[in-house]
Amino acid sequence: MSGAPMPMFDRAAVAAAALVALLGAVSAAHAFDGAPSTSKKEPSPFEAFQTGARAYIAGDKATAVTSLLDAAKRGHAMAQWKLARMYAEGDGVDRDDVKAFDYFSQVANAHADDAPGTMQARFVANSFVALGNYYLDGVPNSPIRADPARAREMFAYAASYFGDPDAQYNLARMYIDGPDGEKDPRQAARWLGLAANKGQREAQAVLGHMLFNGLQIPRQRARGLMWLTLANDASGGSQKWIADLYVEALAEASPEEQETAQSYVTAWKKDRE
Repeated sequence: MSGAPMPMFDRAAVAAAALVALLGAVSAAHAFDGAPSTSKKEPSPFEAFQTGARAYIAGDKATAVTSLLDAAKRGHAMAQWKLARMYAEGDGVDRDDVKAFDYFSQVANAHADDAPGTMQARFVANSFVALGNYYLDGVPNSPIRADPARAREMFAYAASYFGDPDAQYNLARMYIDGPDGEKDPRQAARWLGLAANKGQREAQAVLGHMLFNGLQIPRQRARGLMWLTLANDASGGSQKWIADLYVEALAEASPEEQETAQSYVTAWKKDRE
């Protein structure tokens, strides 16, 4: 499973939360910044963030960057996070992973102890995941060197404290691949299970593959096919490696295993209605 990717910034849940925030999720922004200023002379960090968010949505990314930079310099974490994503993706700015790393670091350092389960916590957790990926691979031609042990720390914190499913998946992958020399398939399966139950499709696919084939954990073919089916349904064919694992398992499964797996899928989805 070394070919399965570690997600970084583009998860649907994060994108949805970002859209809500950028449309003016006042409660989340206030949690970072407090009440907006009534001063007419200088906008508060929250007001600068709002201006930047509105400009971004309108497609005026130059104005968005100016306002977001103003808010970020004054400690507004949502602005810092949005700038980090923009620099990481080259969205309206030249791609700059060092700047992205710096902004993600500002969010993580200032808000590591924020209460889990809140909207803002999703952004903080995502910052830890992003930092983990940067530490895992390093940034070429920069002071940011590959540090798998530090990457594991980033993923582990977001996985345990915030319960973030992407972090849980990435931590599981480290237990599988062992880039820092530490492999533990049972721990990997545990973290994959936590993420898979939250709908993290990469975790569902990897866990399903392990269970179906009995890779370092007891074989459960019907249960494995269930997770592969859920992952394939969630990806909608957009991730070839997931589709390939699903098709391979489906071809090998007996009719009885396929029927049992489908009953598991139906029950899993019903529990989440």
